[in-house]
Amino acid sequence: MNRFKASKFKNTTPKISKKEAWINNVKAGSPASCGNHIKASCAFAVFNSDQAGGGALGVASLKSSGKQEISHLQCHAALVTDFDFSPFDDFLLATSSSDETVKVWRLSEAGDHLPSSPGVTFCPGGGRVETLLFHPSSDGVLAAAVNKSASIWDVAQSRLLADLDDHDDQIQCLAWKRDGSLLATSCKDKKLRLFDPRAQLTAVQNAQSHQNNKDSRVVWIGDSDNILSTGFNQMREREVKVWDTRKMGSSLGSVSLDSSAGTLIPLFDNDSNLLVLAGKGDSVLHCFEVTAVQPFLSQVNQCLTESATRGAAMLPKLALDVMSCEVVRVLQLTDGFVVPISYNVPRKSGQEFHADLYPDTPGHIPSMRVEDWWTGENKQVERVSLDPAKGCIKSFTSSVIPTQETRSSQPETRSQSMKMEPAEDKEREKISSSRSSSSSSLTSPTTPSSLVQSTSTTSGLSSGFVTSPSQRSFQSILGSSSKFRHNQGLVLHRDSHITNLKGLNLTTPGECDGLCVNRERVAVPLASSGGQIAILELSKPGRLPDTAIPTIQNGVAVADFSWDPFNAHRLAVAGEDAKIRVWIVPKGGLTETISEASCVLQGHTEKIYSIKFHPLADGILASSSYDLTVRIWDIGTGREVKLLRGHKEQIFSLAWSPDGRHLATVSKDGKVRIFDPRKSAEAIEEGPGPVGPRGARVVWVCAAKYLLVSGFDSRSERQISLYQVGALSSGPLVALSIDTSPSTLIPFYDEDTSVVFLTGKGDTRTYVYEVIGETPYFLECSSFSSSDPHKGFAFLPKIECNIQEVEFAKALRLSQNSIEPVVFKVPRVKKEFFQDDIFPETSVWWQACLSGSAWLAGSNGDHRKMSLQPKNTTPVSQAPKEIPVRKYAPSSVYLEEKSDEQKKEELLSAMVGKLGNRDDPLPQDSFEGVDDDEWDD
Repeated sequence: MNRFKASKFKNTTPKISKKEAWINNVKAGSPASCGNHIKASCAFAVFNSDQAGGGALGVASLKSSGKQEISHLQCHAALVTDFDFSPFDDFLLATSSSDETVKVWRLSEAGDHLPSSPGVTFCPGGGRVETLLFHPSSDGVLAAAVNKSASIWDVAQSRLLADLDDHDDQIQCLAWKRDGSLLATSCKDKKLRLFDPRAQLTAVQNAQSHQNNKDSRVVWIGDSDNILSTGFNQMREREVKVWDTRKMGSSLGSVSLDSSAGTLIPLFDNDSNLLVLAGKGDSVLHCFEVTAVQPFLSQVNQCLTESATRGAAMLPKLALDVMSCEVVRVLQLTDGFVVPISYNVPRKSGQEFHADLYPDTPGHIPSMRVEDWWTGENKQVERVSLDPAKGCIKSFTSSVIPTQETRSSQPETRSQSMKMEPAEDKEREKISSSRSSSSSSLTSPTTPSSLVQSTSTTSGLSSGFVTSPSQRSFQSILGSSSKFRHNQGLVLHRDSHITNLKGLNLTTPGECDGLCVNRERVAVPLASSGGQIAILELSKPGRLPDTAIPTIQNGVAVADFSWDPFNAHRLAVAGEDAKIRVWIVPKGGLTETISEASCVLQGHTEKIYSIKFHPLADGILASSSYDLTVRIWDIGTGREVKLLRGHKEQIFSLAWSPDGRHLATVSKDGKVRIFDPRKSAEAIEEGPGPVGPRGARVVWVCAAKYLLVSGFDSRSERQISLYQVGALSSGPLVALSIDTSPSTLIPFYDEDTSVVFLTGKGDTRTYVYEVIGETPYFLECSSFSSSDPHKGFAFLPKIECNIQEVEFAKALRLSQNSIEPVVFKVPRVKKEFFQDDIFPETSVWWQACLSGSAWLAGSNGDHRKMSLQPKNTTPVSQAPKEIPVRKYAPSSVYLEEKSDEQKKEELLSAMVGKLGNRDDPLPQDSFEGVDDDEWDD
């Protein structure tokens, strides 16, 4: 008769929280992935965000609701496909991405500071990582689905335990049994499979599940042998099926919902057996109760929501309000909000603990170690009571990424304390060795995490890797830090933008910056025929007219272009016809289209790659071409004056030294070269450069003592390298891996601050580093992220910065239809003073020091310096020193030996000071009283 027994959850009622409790300021992303797009622990809700092109996650604290500042975890350079919280540690988060990496992060308990680098990174290999799931009973075991295989990892050791590749198509979902003994998968080949990863790598059970290969999901039903799957049938209807894993020939039962196209997200509560189904794009949530007998699925209620669902997550049981009979809480992710939806069982006494609704639930303490599970042990997590009267539930800190306190209190690491057989020990040493020889096992796209140090030896270049074991950055490991580490990149008000920019050319060569600027105007290439370039006046921001604007017509496609640093009206444009055209822009800007150049430089035999003006001499221009030569031109005479040879492949980039004496190049032949153009046509020095054909850039840094080269390594990761001038043959002093984006990083170096800014066309993030002449060479600073990919990024002269607001750099960001000013500032308290430690005297580089003929004749010069100190300001180094105020008595007061009488007197004096003067008369002492005969008998 149990089948007719009424369920205590049949009247469960959903309740959407008031808007004051919603988490707003959410900008949800819409990645095409199998994930739920939102996950929750007892402390945080994490969701896909549109920041960084989908490579970031929004992080919201569950302790506060309503309008709060959403933090963004910049986790990957590419789309974040899935993420999962540890079932034991509320602050341990694993993320996966289409960049083929998995990262594990430790969030701070306060939630106000997100880690800049992951604690663990590994690459499962084989393609994009689709979905992740932590083991339910063992700390540090993670399942990851990549294309047609599911791999099981020991996260703390970055060790692959098993690779389950018995699939014919993409894996869409993973589900662990409660004790962690079996893993269920749903696949695009319309099959459900069951694996015991410790016994065999092929499925122990499989079944034909849903007849349509659209996204399907699978969850395990409590401690039973049954699983539940969601998907689409042959008629494209959404359906739910229940299966017995001991006999998977056919399902035990099924329910068809509707013909909506949104993927069903199943959220199952093991304690109440309530199943909430949220469909992507739907505005309704279905709630079912799952039973062990027919009909298996019985509908409890439906909840109509205000907005369509982007994703959904169920809060852990330990986070519920049990005193109000809340049995399930769902977080619905919409375009702009995270909406809490509570499922409550109506009871007359709503503020008591009802034990019948809350059986003991799994706690936070894992039941076994990784080694115990891997050797065959199956054990469920110890259960705890949800009754608040029985005390607090123990918390747990995972050993995957220990906290700083854990590190200091436990000197022995997890791997050191393990007892391993000799064979296991050798295998672990082998894995550790391979991890130290390849940065791909510990690489962070968002924050560089591998540092390559190289020294010169007789046998050649030797290198070793120093990797970050947790979210600590290089500064915390190596001891150095930058005064610019907390710099802030800010987009200025819209009133300063140039908008309604139409017809941009988004296919300029990779060696072209995409735009070039000077103090007065900006040049941007257009996609229209004839190699047109628009010239926009910075003094005239605002919306451009819808009609066509005057342009420069080159007649051929533009390869590169550059403003003359000493003439704000002269623009040099390299065309694909191997000619350089020099244009003069009239004062006040273009009023009509011009098609006749003032000068045409001819000499290259093939397409020109890049052009650069001399930093000191007026009218001297260098150009590189597919004909493998670098030519130097005198614009004043319109002729070629120098020809540099020696390159065996195309020249990616060239850069003049700040003193104008030398020219550096980086080439596709894997070489970095330095030329002295006035003395020799051949390189005076060369060394190994970036590998591969994907492009590179070079710039002089640290008073021309070093060369900074951005390029790609053998794994196609973007990296920056530092070479010592005079020792190029020894290879780079240091190489820093950045991320796996396809565009070349374009460096801009500020000589005054030694800060380099790095970003690529199509990126949303600009990396910032201070370059120093000693280990670790690169000091990481806060990066700048934009809301959409930029097509170009160019910097203005230092005098365009607002010095009183401590702006040390100002740039223009080219988006798809606008130009936005971006400033970089250092947060300082005493802004009334001139920050002379940030602003040394700067070079007046916009004024020529030499004529072109003088430089060609062998003369050298140097720019004059000017102070940036505003009038009537005092340098902060000369600011009056504040007298420190001692808040506490000196330690000698407390250490001085005192007698018992002195201590007693001090205590009594302190009490009197609190109560008042003991010598003062009491109020009743002043009363007159009554005579004795006035008393009543």
